[in-house]
Amino acid sequence: MAAPAVSVIVAAYNAMPYLTRCLTSVVEQTIGRSELEIIVVDDGSTDGTAAELDRLAGEYPDLLRVFRQENSGGPSAPRNLGLDHARGRFVFFLDADDHLGPEALERMVAMAEQNGTDVVLGKMVGVGGRGAPTSMFKRDQPRTDVFSSRVYWTLNPMKLFRRELLERLRLRFPTDLSIGEDQLFVGPAYVHARGISVLASYDCLYWVRREDEGNITLRTGGTEPRLAFLPRVIDMLLENVPPGPGRDHLAHRHLTVEVHQLLGHLAREPREVQEKALTRLAEAIAPIWHEGLNDQLSAMARLRLHLVRHRMLDELLELVAFERALAKSKVSTPVLVDGGRALALYPFLRDPDRAVPDDCYDVTAQLGVRHHVTRADLRGTVLHLAGHGYLHRVETLDVSTELVLRERDSKVEYRLPVTHTATPDAGAGEDGGRFSYERAGFEVSVDIATAADGTPLGDGLWDISLAIGAQGITREVRIGSKRAGDVSGEAATHLVTTAGGLRAVTLYTTHPHGNFTLDLGERKHKVRSRLSLDDVIRWAPDAPTELEFTGRCTLAAHPEGALTVTLRNGKGETVSHRAVPRTEGGGSFVVRVPVTELPAGVWRGELRLGSWSLPLPALPKKLPPAKWRRGTLPRYAKPAPNGGAGFALQVARTDLVRAVARRVKG
Repeated sequence: MAAPAVSVIVAAYNAMPYLTRCLTSVVEQTIGRSELEIIVVDDGSTDGTAAELDRLAGEYPDLLRVFRQENSGGPSAPRNLGLDHARGRFVFFLDADDHLGPEALERMVAMAEQNGTDVVLGKMVGVGGRGAPTSMFKRDQPRTDVFSSRVYWTLNPMKLFRRELLERLRLRFPTDLSIGEDQLFVGPAYVHARGISVLASYDCLYWVRREDEGNITLRTGGTEPRLAFLPRVIDMLLENVPPGPGRDHLAHRHLTVEVHQLLGHLAREPREVQEKALTRLAEAIAPIWHEGLNDQLSAMARLRLHLVRHRMLDELLELVAFERALAKSKVSTPVLVDGGRALALYPFLRDPDRAVPDDCYDVTAQLGVRHHVTRADLRGTVLHLAGHGYLHRVETLDVSTELVLRERDSKVEYRLPVTHTATPDAGAGEDGGRFSYERAGFEVSVDIATAADGTPLGDGLWDISLAIGAQGITREVRIGSKRAGDVSGEAATHLVTTAGGLRAVTLYTTHPHGNFTLDLGERKHKVRSRLSLDDVIRWAPDAPTELEFTGRCTLAAHPEGALTVTLRNGKGETVSHRAVPRTEGGGSFVVRVPVTELPAGVWRGELRLGSWSLPLPALPKKLPPAKWRRGTLPRYAKPAPNGGAGFALQVARTDLVRAVARRVKG
């Protein structure tokens, strides 16, 4: 019997009524039943789980295998038993409370096979108020690793694993832990995987919060279970990952997530338990926390770890209470600005009795930047911008904001002063209006003819940023993603008059972030793509000796009269006629050329706009000749015989002898 593609392993304990939906979601997977096996281990259930498993096993005898055992007290033993019996190339662990999206396994297996990866993370969606991890699911990642992504921030086992990896590493879930057992299984799998895939574009796993809150990860409390697994996880890192940025990247998760959670439980323990637990915690994290990690940590995390290291129990308990109150208030902590640094006003800042270093409060690099554009338009060679920008929690005193133009490839940049304007309502909708940003506004006019220190900006893609400054702190941010509804983000190409002639300037927003960039010199936006001519050329209905050309010009602006149809003959003579906008709009135009003004000869030409041109389409072969008299002599214009490809108009005097002969003969 051929091995299936996937073995789905479900550990079930008192899982009704969730179990039915869980297993049905597996049976109905689009990968097909021939590619599946379902292994369910009933871990001593006392509700209707056993009866439901009997029913489903009878309905799907070739698909579902059921094993039963005495209750083990956790998911490790049933998962291990299921893994011992698995035959699939891949294994997926599914909790009996949860369920899969219909295409989940098909998509994950395909991603693993196409990219040769050993682990696939499928996007998780919280149900019933259960929070699901999100930071690693910003986009699909066909092939990544644990060190250059956020995958380590989800260590639950609800993922697709190549079974060969698990057997090669002899991985099993530890059975002596009530929580954290998944970290000791998933962590080594991540570290030793030949590649990891992230499927973020499809909702693979629905992570359900039970109404009775019976999920084991939601009902296991206290510091002891966490102090039991955390040192072992840290030992796993020390044994499997050499010192350096890679280990630091993984340690960051434990120094923030696990320490924060453990301290929350610590605050509820008796005093004697708190003191011993704090000592154990400090000893556990000592091997992975060093000062070089601080730049990766938030100020709050640095403060927590400092207090843990120095066994400052009372201060830690006060900090936990402060964090809880802060979370409930949903109001940001004010900052103290001093010497170009922003220090969060967390407990014990510059308290001489605690002597906590300022570095534990420094949030300068984490300050949020708020920006909004209310005007962005080109007028001639001048770009006009207006809006506001401020540093969150930093009052707009001693404002030093500048506009920054930076060429994307060369990195050449120019900084231009802005006019600071009053913004009395800025920040009113945030933090309950607690912070004031009364001078956050800016206005600036950028002339591309002088913006480069008095000389013209060169060709290139010039990204537009604000260097927002106040009280000696400066943060740079690209602008445009936040803009007023009447500020367009559509690409608008202008032809402007400069000392060197007409120049193409396009103001546009980048994809997908929506930030403004100036394109000088058609790096991305071609003028010719904005010009088109209709194939039909005819004599004007109201003027039978005027040749009529129609087309469309979708440039945002160009000098008046610059768009012309220009004709030339073999003698080097040229004539030009201007395009006139048509009433229907949309950039459509018409050009009329009175052929009565053309000297005799064969005329060719193009649609011309400065140095840009489009060849004129060929005249219809059946276009009737235009006839007129100049003085007493008859003349005509018609498609030139043997004119070759493209436009060719012959203008000539009528041969009277031949004309009379044709008339007599006719």
